[in-house]
Amino acid sequence: MLNFLLWLILFVICWPIAIIALILYPIVWLLLLPFRLLGLAVDISFDLVRNIFQLPFRLLGVK
Repeated sequence: MLNFLLWLILFVICWPIAIIALILYPIVWLLLLPFRLLGLAVDISFDLVRNIFQLPFRLLGVK
């Protein structure tokens, strides 16, 4: 909702830039999607390694 309100303000101030931003937003989102997926994969990998190292302590009940 906040993004939409900011876009409306930009549209009132300078409508050509607002239209260009509206057109370019999906393209930029698609270009950044592989980096988001890579970040998710790295985060999941680190979580897996952390959980593997913490497993013996969890089985013993040590915090």
